[in-house]
Formats: sequence, structure tokens, C-alpha cells
Amino acid sequence: MSVVSACPGHASAFLARAAITAPSLHNTQPWHFVSDGDRGIELHALAERGLPLADPRGREMVLGCGAALFNIRLAMLHLGFRPLVDTFPDPQNLAHLATVTWGAYTRPAPEEQRLYAALGRRHTAHGPFLPQAPAPGLIEELREEVRREGAELHVVDDGADRRRLAELVRAGEDAHRTDATLAAEQAAWTWRLAQPRSDGVPADVDVLHPDSTALAGRDYAGLTGMFPTPPRRWPARTGLVALLGTDRDDLAAWLRAGQALERMLLHAAGQGVMAAFHTQPLEVSRLRTRIRQTLTAGQHPQMVLRLGYPPCVRPLPRRPVADVLS
Repeated sequence: MSVVSACPGHASAFLARAAITAPSLHNTQPWHFVSDGDRGIELHALAERGLPLADPRGREMVLGCGAALFNIRLAMLHLGFRPLVDTFPDPQNLAHLATVTWGAYTRPAPEEQRLYAALGRRHTAHGPFLPQAPAPGLIEELREEVRREGAELHVVDDGADRRRLAELVRAGEDAHRTDATLAAEQAAWTWRLAQPRSDGVPADVDVLHPDSTALAGRDYAGLTGMFPTPPRRWPARTGLVALLGTDRDDLAAWLRAGQALERMLLHAAGQGVMAAFHTQPLEVSRLRTRIRQTLTAGQHPQMVLRLGYPPCVRPLPRRPVADVLS
């Protein structure tokens, strides 16, 4: 009898514990897992944890679930079993994104073990990075990691393109700050130290002004209301700027993009490089269209991010496994 069939509950909890380290917009953690006995585990998207104003199609919700799905696959490999993934197994219930079952025994490759080891290191960065640039060759490695999951990484290293993207991120963030309903939706997932939560984002996640790098950040602390202009800017500490794109723009592509994103993030985290996300223009239809037309060679942009070495590590909280696994 295998370890999995001997204690399926423990195995499912192990997989869920790995899955919940994935990133999600505003740390909403929009996933739920169902233990399928000794067969495997189901991944479901939770609409009640979605963002109907910022993400009305659920694109970013599925992206986050895709990142969690990659972590499940990785955890299975770590235990020595090949993951068998069946996506969208129930056409009548598209919130059931995937079922992952235990395949044949396999010895995990060294790269898979390195990615698994990075699960506890990866975290979302905010604000300026340290001055040093990531190691040479990292970008090509990340491109290859993303391609392995069926997506493409577009590095924005041309000065004019970076300025164009910065303008679009700025426009997206301005749209969020000036729309009272969007601002209220973000505030609902923001909390103060006196009222800690196991989800959402602490207001002081970044003590610096959100506009201190070349790409505008989300204003969780409400600093721009008091200081419309940052007291200091560090454009040189923006880090590497990139876009993740896919050839299609449907549920399957979003789920695939989330897995590509997480594979890339874990590979980078293994070298101490973290990512900051700037998806504000992707949440405004006309701005997302402009990015597709000018910066991703016609591919559908799924993520805007910066990569670099963060000055400090501050992981966001996670809901207990008991709350996300049934």
C-alpha cells in the first residue's frame, strides 16, 4: 500500500499547504480544495472571493488558482508521484478548474526539487528593489520556464517601451484611485495592524509612497491622499520589467498563464529575486488592449511585473489549510 492510499487526508493537506503559498490579487486567495479520497485533489475557484469590479471576468482569479495548481503539481512530484491533471472536468461547473490525481512513481528532477524548495521563499514585493541587478542570464531562464507552461515572457528593456508601459500603469492606477467603488473594493481587502486577518493586504505592506518607482503601485495605505507627490523617487530601482502573455484569452489560457507565472516566480525566488505586480492597466479594457497592440506582439497580456532583489522580506498571511480543504 502506498503512503498516499494509507493516509489520503494527510496527503491532501500536504498538497493544499503547498498550493496556498501562491499569489493572488489583493491576496484574496480565491481557491478551495476538495480531497478526492486516495485518488487526488480537486481545485475550485471561489466566486465569493473574486473582485467583481476590478476583475469582472474572473481572469485574475483564475490566474491565482493556476498558480496554486502549479504548486499542487510540484508538491506531488516532491512526494515522488507524477501528477495527472484533468482541467475543467465538469462542463456544467467551470468553477471546478482541475482535478489532480496521483500518477506513477517518479523520481523528482533536481530542478523540480529546487522549485519546491522555493515555495517558502517566494513572496510578493512592494516598492523599490535594491540597486543590484539580477544575475546575467536569469531573463533567458525565466523565458524558458514560462514557455514550458505555454506562455511567453516579454521583457520591456527599451526605454521608449518602458515609458509607454509606465504611462499605462499610471493611467490604470489613476482609474482605481479616482473611482470610489473600485477604491472601496480594494479597501475591503486591506487591513490595519490592530485588526489582522489571514487574507488581504496589510495597509503598511510598503512604508514608502506607492509612486516611488517608475511603475505606479497600489495605494493600500492611502498615502496619495496626504502626499499626492512622493517625497523621493527611485526610478533606477524599478528592477527588470516584463509582461506575461498568452496566444488565447479564455479560461484555459488564464489557468495556463497562472501556472507559467508561478513556475517563473519560484525559479526567480530560488535566486533571491522576487516580483512586484502592476496589473492595474490590465483591469481597464482599453488600456489592456493598448498593451496588447504595442508591447506583447499581439499576445493577450496576463501579468505586468517587476523583478529584483527586495530590501526586506514580508510574506502575506494565508488562510489555514482547514479553511480551504474539505
